[in-house]
Amino acid sequence: MVNDILYELRDVRYAYLGRFTALDGVSLAIRKGERVALLGANGSGKSTLLMVLAGLIFPADGAVKFCGRGMAEGSFTDASFRKDFRSRVGIVFQNSDVQLFNSSVEDEIVFGLSQLGLPARQIRERTEKYLELMVAAHLRDRAPHYMSAGEKKKVAIASVLAMEPEVILFDEPTAGLDPRTSRQLVDTMVRLGEEGKTVITSTQDIHLVSEIADRAIVLSEAKKIARDSDIHSVLSDHSFLQEHNLIHMHAHRHADKVHVHEHEHPSHDHRHSNQ
Repeated sequence: MVNDILYELRDVRYAYLGRFTALDGVSLAIRKGERVALLGANGSGKSTLLMVLAGLIFPADGAVKFCGRGMAEGSFTDASFRKDFRSRVGIVFQNSDVQLFNSSVEDEIVFGLSQLGLPARQIRERTEKYLELMVAAHLRDRAPHYMSAGEKKKVAIASVLAMEPEVILFDEPTAGLDPRTSRQLVDTMVRLGEEGKTVITSTQDIHLVSEIADRAIVLSEAKKIARDSDIHSVLSDHSFLQEHNLIHMHAHRHADKVHVHEHEHPSHDHRHSNQ
């Protein structure tokens, strides 16, 4: 149904500094409750597309709509639109350092909730709930910038989830994480989808996408959509994955014979991570 559409992009083009093309004619629609993986090699534009969906950058050409309303830079000068959008859409950046800026973990979560104008009791309840959810309650009084990458990621996710947005955007969520933290994060993402959240993930890690997504949008090195279909048809098309640099052929020697096998990017497999 039309009223289920969250995002609608038509012929979106974006170039950094007006010269370096990052998206070149991207058109798509994303419905409420979808679990979408944005796939592509480095430089294909998937993180740029995620930033457009987050309302952090705005295309020079084309149109972006959120729930039927135009999402241009000027839209965010409207206080009601800005508050509504920011309360409904949350983003977890690849680099947690750009997201964390308060003096303690607890303050990090409380700050976002206070921007929603919630009563103090509800702020306390949500803070406790999402610290526990992300197994981060023991970090409550720690300064985020003195924590490990995995700990920072947990806090960044807790601060976003505490806002209870309808849409959650993840940029390379497992990059740099140890297997246990990666497994916890993937489990959280699966649970969000089961709760009916719209989960959109930019990633190169095709090992995890069958768990966290039902639909794949693959961006080519030409910054265009090369394919938009169900996740399993994409993952089973090995020639397509190889063409778009999501897997590669790796030759190695056994005794006096050379064998060639497919390898995904990156090489770790979250399905077999520690629980």
